[in-house]
Amino acid sequence: MKIAVTGASGFVGGAVCRALTSRGVTTYAFGRRPAVPPSHVGGAPYRSWDLTRGPLGDAPGVDAVIHCAGSVTDWGPAPALFAANLTGTRNALAAFPGARFVHVSTASVYDPFRPSIMAREDEAPASRYMNAYGASKAAAERLASEHGAIILRPHAVYGPGDTTLLPRVLSAVRGPLLPAVGSGETRISLTSIGNLVQACLLAATGRVASGVFNVADAEPVTIDAAFRAILGERGIRARPVYIPARIAGPLATVAEGAFLLTRRPEPPRLTRYAIGHLAVERTLDITAARELLGYTPHATTFDGAAAW
Repeated sequence: MKIAVTGASGFVGGAVCRALTSRGVTTYAFGRRPAVPPSHVGGAPYRSWDLTRGPLGDAPGVDAVIHCAGSVTDWGPAPALFAANLTGTRNALAAFPGARFVHVSTASVYDPFRPSIMAREDEAPASRYMNAYGASKAAAERLASEHGAIILRPHAVYGPGDTTLLPRVLSAVRGPLLPAVGSGETRISLTSIGNLVQACLLAATGRVASGVFNVADAEPVTIDAAFRAILGERGIRARPVYIPARIAGPLATVAEGAFLLTRRPEPPRLTRYAIGHLAVERTLDITAARELLGYTPHATTFDGAAAW
């Protein structure tokens, strides 16, 4: 079997490549960076490809594509996000016509203005979004669905090589405290990189050729339990303290406005999007992935996070 992986220079795409090559699957790795260490993609042949510029004219013939490429930032100009997430998906589809297409999406396609309580796949995409990230990923999903793709929706992916979740938590620590929003008892579904890679491989090689599937760890956890586990594993002597959402919300609105007004490229430390994922339940029903893909996730764990 031959499989192409987009976004191979990134966190998820690289992990998918390593898993494929370790199983003896002929793998073609594509990423935006000019080059990556061979070990990052498991020794697969790597080729630089900016998906926003168009499809490949000489793409290899493959049986399946695992499309991991796209922007994962929740702060940035809408044209850039739509180019990375929607245009990039369109060009990936065009480059590999006829191949099974696995589209790695996000749980951010669910309605950000209300809790997602064991959300089922038919509850998204929503009609409204808080930022261009959610809107662009939803648009990419609609396009992929029109082409009969398999769509995977992970939430807050973490693990070795994580460039988003763990760094954000650690950067928020202030001396003996980790300021956060909500109550700490908010439940959340997290997705380990191991579980997401498992789902990608099942989607690319299994009997199911289309459909939408939530992908998360075996059971939800509370925000407080996750924070304390991360801090404990990293040996950081800090404790979470929680600011009520009713106070944090207006502060985030002001901060976002100030950053937009001054055209600062980096996001403020507090955003409405972040509040919506800390103070409001975000849990996913993974029954469909279990029953149809044969997905068998392990529980949330941060064991070994000291070395990530």
